Parts: sequence; structure tokens; C-alpha cells
Amino acid sequence: MKKLFAMILVIAMAFSLVACAAPVAEEAPAAEDNAAEEAAPAEEGKVYKVAMICDSSISDGGWGMACYNAMIDAAAKYGWETAYSDSIDQSAYFDTIDSYCSLGYDMIYAPGNQYTDAVLQAAEEYPEIAFALLNGAEGTPAKAVNGNVSSLLPNATEIGWIAGALAGLMTETGTIAFIGGMELDTTKGKYEGFKEAAAYTAEQAGKTATTLDIVYSNSFSASDKGIEFAKAMIDQGADVFFGDASAVDSGARQAIDEHNAAQGKVTVYDIAQPSDLLGQNECIICSQVTDNSSLVGLCMEAVEAGKLGGDVIYGTMANGALSAGAISDLVPEDVQAKYLEYVDQMKAGTFMQ
Repeated sequence: MKKLFAMILVIAMAFSLVACAAPVAEEAPAAEDNAAEEAAPAEEGKVYKVAMICDSSISDGGWGMACYNAMIDAAAKYGWETAYSDSIDQSAYFDTIDSYCSLGYDMIYAPGNQYTDAVLQAAEEYPEIAFALLNGAEGTPAKAVNGNVSSLLPNATEIGWIAGALAGLMTETGTIAFIGGMELDTTKGKYEGFKEAAAYTAEQAGKTATTLDIVYSNSFSASDKGIEFAKAMIDQGADVFFGDASAVDSGARQAIDEHNAAQGKVTVYDIAQPSDLLGQNECIICSQVTDNSSLVGLCMEAVEAGKLGGDVIYGTMANGALSAGAISDLVPEDVQAKYLEYVDQMKAGTFMQ
């Protein structure tokens, strides 16, 4: 049955590739009917191709969109062609990857630790193809029998710090909240970093910041769960939110904006990730920004040099892969200045020391 499914996808994609020879606008696609898209014109010689699979939507205003843009930006820099399948179910991870491998793609980009099993299975069957696993575990490359898997690993604790430091400075109720998509190690790391940094910066400001227990939607696309969670957490006194749940976070922001509108002023805030989303919702006061395009680009360089994986590529504040985005005017100037001091300390490795 799997092979039949894969063959159908291969045929469908092959027709799609022909149909998309001319440039097309980048619009949100159907889940598994997305044609290859040309990046920058390829140089003479081989034209490399990368495909992304994603269980959230590339137009979700959060994780899926940021990860897709990372691939597009890296592909534009290196002259690679791109394709993607988004909003796919967990049961279709391997078959979707298998279909792109059958079409001769040089690299498969999977933005999340939840794809690990499917990636390792495909990597064993296709030793000539490189696999880049964003948020992959440190030990995952060693599990790939053909040495063709790389883990792209932004520092989860530092991601949490960037959001938590501002949350601790901005909370007035002393209660803040974190929403998770799935119970992944990276999500837990972000939560712990968020909780730790918020408690520290609040204490330095002469107050307290208690982080509510993390809640999981077990989905990255259930925006209704985000609405539900945000309403419940606001009722518990939470006035600053951070999340690692893609479209679920978008739902939470919707609920926060509606709450603020009912109050007649903005009293509950959100810190976005992994791209700079200031202005997308009124409640967003800053963003944690991850430059995943630089990590994807390093994988592309390796493939062009004949190396298909086998390593962990780390993203940190020190090497510029992680940063804080623009800050809203809702954050007082003195708080902005203090927050940026903390950000500089994180870069220097002296935060909370």
C-alpha cells in the first residue's frame, strides 16, 4: 500500500514539475500537491534540488512559514531548486519523503524532531541523498547507517532565554505562560529556558515571574487549541505568552488580541518565534528570531562538496543564528534598554552569572 501511495505521489509530482516550468506566485498549497519551485538561476553544471516536508502550513504565520522561508532564502543564495509538501499527517511522513527521493532530489529538509524516524528510514534506503533534520537530536546523525543525516540544532535554552528575559521584565501579574505543540526535547528545552530567564529578570526588577505548567496541543495546526489554551491561561492570570506550536500560537494570539480589545487596551502580551513577527498581531511585543537559512545553507554547501551529512550543525547567539527581533513601542524605553543589556549578556555568555 505504501509503495502504491509513493508511486501515485511520484507520478503526480512529475506532472506538477512539468506544469511549473514557468515562474509562479508563492501561495499556500494543498497538502501534497506542491510543484517544484525555481530559486535563483543555477550556475553552469549540476542544478541541485531540495524538498521540504512539513506537518504544519507554510502560511501559518509561525514555524511552518519561517522554516519554508529559510529553505527559500538558502536556495536563492546557492542556486538550488525547491519543492515542498505541507500540512501532511504523521502517517505520510515517510511516503512523502520517499516520493521526493524517487524523483532524484539531492537533499530532504525536515523541520522538526518529530520526523526523525521517517528520515532515518529513508536515509538508509537512499544513501546517495542528504537529509537535514532541523531540531534533530545530537545523537541522530550517528544513527544513520550511511552517514547522510545532519541535525541542525538551534540552542533551545537560548531560545527560551530570549523570550523569557523580556517576559520577566514585562509581567505585571507575576504569571506567564508557554504553549507547546508536541512533547519534544527541544520544546522542553525552550520552556525551561523561558521559565529560568523570566524568573531571573523579574527578580532583578524586584518582582516575581511564575511560569504556568506547559500545555501541549499535540498538533502544530490546531489553532482552535491555541484559542482554548490562551483563554484558560489568561483566566489563571497569565499576561505574557510564548509558544512553540506554530498555528496553535497564532490561535493563542487571536484570543489574546480579542481579550485586549474587550479590555480597551493591551494588557496581555505575546513573544513570537522563530521569525520577526512584530506587527502581525497587536499583542506581539518582540520575537525570538532563528536564522535557519544559514543552517540549511551550510548543508547545501556540504552537499555540493560531496559530503551528505553525519554531523550536528549548532545555532547559537554567539554565531549569529539566534537573536532578538524588533521591540514594540508597548515596551517602555527603560525596559527595552534593560532587555537589550540582557541580550548582550547572552551573546557574551555572561547571562545569569
